[in-house]
Amino acid sequence: MERTLVLLKPDAVQRRLLGRIISRIEEKGLKIVAMKMMKVTRELAERHYAEHKEKPFFGELVSFITSGPIVAMVVEGPKAIETVRKMMGKTDPLEAEPGTIRGDYGLSITMNLIHGSDSEKTAAREIPIFFAEDEILSYDIADSRWLGG
Repeated sequence: MERTLVLLKPDAVQRRLLGRIISRIEEKGLKIVAMKMMKVTRELAERHYAEHKEKPFFGELVSFITSGPIVAMVVEGPKAIETVRKMMGKTDPLEAEPGTIRGDYGLSITMNLIHGSDSEKTAAREIPIFFAEDEILSYDIADSRWLGG
């Protein structure tokens, strides 16, 4: 079973879109195995965005993710990374397809509501930044036999 980190960014919280976004994830058959609302510190943001440290938009990423509360989740399911990435849509909401989270609700490249790990390697690096192993739960869901999990 594959896991991915999903962050609902400050704009999702401020615009009261958490329920809509979480519902989409669950309705797709993915399982939330960890979730918490939190304020991201500068240190945590810099660790999360470390791969972008030398890029010109690094400061803007850090400033935005630390500007208000977020909801961090670990989402599990068959092809969870690919599935969440498709559901999110392109980074720029103006280029994202209607029906995707960013296509339907995103406002700008920075205010694009959601982050999802882009690979298994990235997920393995990102999940421990936000969650201790004992915060990630294992449980069965009623429809798992139909979903292959």
